[in-house]
Amino acid sequence: MDDDDYDEESVIIEEDYYTLLNVSRTATPEEISNAYRRLSRLYHPDKHTDVSKKHDAEILFNKTKKAHEILSDEHKRAIYDSLGVKGLETEGWEIVQRSKTPQEIREEYERLARRRDERRLQQRTNPKGVFTVSVNATELFSQYEDDYIDAYSPMVVWPIEVKDLSISQSIEAPLTLRDTLTLHGNISTLNHSGSGSFTVGAKRLLSDTSWIELDLSCGNGPAITFKAFRSLTKSIFGTFVPHLQFTNQGISAGAETSLAMKVSDHTMGYVVWRAGGSNSSMSTSVARDTDRSHFGLTLQLGIPHSFASLNYTHKLKEREMKLKTSAKAGTFGALFEYGVEKKVSEQSTISAMVSVGVPTGVSLKLKLVRASQTYFFPIHVCEEIVPSHVFYATVTPLFVYVMVKRLVVDPMMAEQHKRDKERQRQVNKKRMAERRREAEAAVKLMAETFSRIRSDEEQKRGLVVVKAIYGRIVIGQEAGPGGEGAGPSGEGGAGPSRVGGAEHSEEIIDVRIPLQCLVKNSKLVLHDTSKSQLPGFFDPCVGEDKSLFVQYLFHNHLHEVTVSDKDPLMIPKHCKPLFHSIVA
Repeated sequence: MDDDDYDEESVIIEEDYYTLLNVSRTATPEEISNAYRRLSRLYHPDKHTDVSKKHDAEILFNKTKKAHEILSDEHKRAIYDSLGVKGLETEGWEIVQRSKTPQEIREEYERLARRRDERRLQQRTNPKGVFTVSVNATELFSQYEDDYIDAYSPMVVWPIEVKDLSISQSIEAPLTLRDTLTLHGNISTLNHSGSGSFTVGAKRLLSDTSWIELDLSCGNGPAITFKAFRSLTKSIFGTFVPHLQFTNQGISAGAETSLAMKVSDHTMGYVVWRAGGSNSSMSTSVARDTDRSHFGLTLQLGIPHSFASLNYTHKLKEREMKLKTSAKAGTFGALFEYGVEKKVSEQSTISAMVSVGVPTGVSLKLKLVRASQTYFFPIHVCEEIVPSHVFYATVTPLFVYVMVKRLVVDPMMAEQHKRDKERQRQVNKKRMAERRREAEAAVKLMAETFSRIRSDEEQKRGLVVVKAIYGRIVIGQEAGPGGEGAGPSGEGGAGPSRVGGAEHSEEIIDVRIPLQCLVKNSKLVLHDTSKSQLPGFFDPCVGEDKSLFVQYLFHNHLHEVTVSDKDPLMIPKHCKPLFHSIVA
């Protein structure tokens, strides 16, 4: 399967059996059977004498029957919950024994799915790259602080200098399901002097709890590095990394050993020992990571430097943003950093960090991560801590971000979103046309049931759906008593042209009949899934944000409610009274 096929598969809209039966994902077998029996009374072919209706009823009945068969079988339901419809179609499922528990069968299917992914992975590489440009911009500010500037000097000195440039790239070549070959290259320049290295690594997975890797490098002399990983228990694992390097000065040997332990569900502890060469140290650290924050503390004793560091990240998941700060102090001096990281697209993240330290001065670090490629731009602003330079380093990236976002990113993302929606429509075009035809057929088959339920609800002053539309809705002002469909006589046909006095597009459908048929004991309950696969529904605007608008009578009081596509709905609980009463 090539990349295009894989991407197309990711946007195909699958059947949602829970929504089709209008039950929750935690529904009991009894609730599933009751929902199936209720829909069977609507769709059973024997209940319809008209030839065309009988044919449509047979299609919908078989579809409902399939949903019931999957969800009433604990093994198939476990597979469907984990992997969806494609899980039920995974090659090799027939080898699973019926005697296995749902958890065992779920693990078996996940194993089969992983095997398929591993076969796909064998045909691909996993490229990763880092591009770093270190910029010295200290002259940009210090030139204005000089006591004397020779205005007649013929030499023009550019105040920004590229001090360091490095590019590294790696690819992985899976040889077998357990063996992987890695190629890694790096080139860099520093103060007009260049260097480079090339590494070949072979990694073998020994078991689910251990692996080994051997790396051979050449650059500043050949080097050999051995890596070993082992999980000692469910909460403790360790690594051992010895290495040898051959240079003109002789053989340099060293090793690094680390031990990690899971202290709690969100907390990890680490101990790292490094020995050999010019750097030897012992460090211990604690990291706590939750959905809302990340906290880390590190203490290191070593040669030539010892230090203590503290870092904290606050995660704003709703805005896809992280606020970061860290402090570090030791024999080298002191450093304080603060900044922000923002996800700008599905594959791209940008970040800006301001670094203030002694004796390093002020620096601005910009980073762009695009898929597996990282672009890093550290800019040295000033060699001393000057408030004005700290201000420039803080405000400049914010200003640039706002301008670039408005002038470049937002238009580009809008265009990308438009292309994605069109692509999703095209991929699912045939599927959506079929769903529309099925929904229209279902509404016709519901006519008799709709009349009966509506009559029963009117007699007991229960829940009567006056108006219901689904799709891309823009709600304006509140609908008054004289609004379209506001009274009991508002039968509606192909969907109103206004909702609460606001115009909306044609990307809506009238779902008054299907919703009334879902009313039971004067209650209507919809779950937290897309409404597009409910009986009698279809998606009128694939890729767009959708809502459901309902006006209904309950105890002769008129109410209205609007919910987003995937929000749950329970009426008459969720309601907004329009006016006190209507005489039936």
